[in-house]
Amino acid sequence: MRLAVIPARGGSKRIPRKNIRTFCGKPMIGWSIETARQSECFDRIVVSTDDEEIAEIARSYDAEVPFLRPAQLSDDHTGTIPVIAHAIEWYSEHGLAPEQVCCIYATAPFMTADDLRKALDMLIQDDCEYVFPVASYGFPIQRAIRLTENGRAEMFYPEQFSTRSQDLEEAFHDAGQFYWGCSTAWAEGKPIFSADAVPLILPRHRVQDIDTPEDWSRAELMFEAFRRQ
Repeated sequence: MRLAVIPARGGSKRIPRKNIRTFCGKPMIGWSIETARQSECFDRIVVSTDDEEIAEIARSYDAEVPFLRPAQLSDDHTGTIPVIAHAIEWYSEHGLAPEQVCCIYATAPFMTADDLRKALDMLIQDDCEYVFPVASYGFPIQRAIRLTENGRAEMFYPEQFSTRSQDLEEAFHDAGQFYWGCSTAWAEGKPIFSADAVPLILPRHRVQDIDTPEDWSRAELMFEAFRRQ
């Protein structure tokens, strides 16, 4: 069985109720559920939440919510892996042990069904335990600057001050959309960012964190432009 797990905790702090806030015409989580279904990768699409309102909206988009996530997995410090492992354990105990499991974030409107399919193919064909999308940084991280306590600037890597940008190694970051993984890797708590993971490289214009009101406004503008294409 192939399982999609969408974590959707109710206690978002920076953007309250972010998972179900209306984004370009529908609850944010609705975009993730619909894209997961369009990919035709999954036998089950489940939303893992501690919140009854989120559960109700998820069911209205035909996602399964067979359990409410326990409180010990719903605080600000709980990582993604234990939440996915909990869902795997629940389905395994009910006779539906998954083989491949995809964690899909509830706030991933730029995720596409094609990317989900490509990543699944990579997981099956490559000798790896995870596949997840990444995008390159738009500026060399070796020339990043920090602000000091007295309001001055200093480089993280001052030895790179005179190095030409084109001579610096390209760096990538997690796209924050989804993570395909083998069920055993999730259940054993293996880290995602490791030599056992293969990245799927996405263009920068299809990657946007949504953690602040400014992020949200920018994401809606980007998403509308993306849909017009």
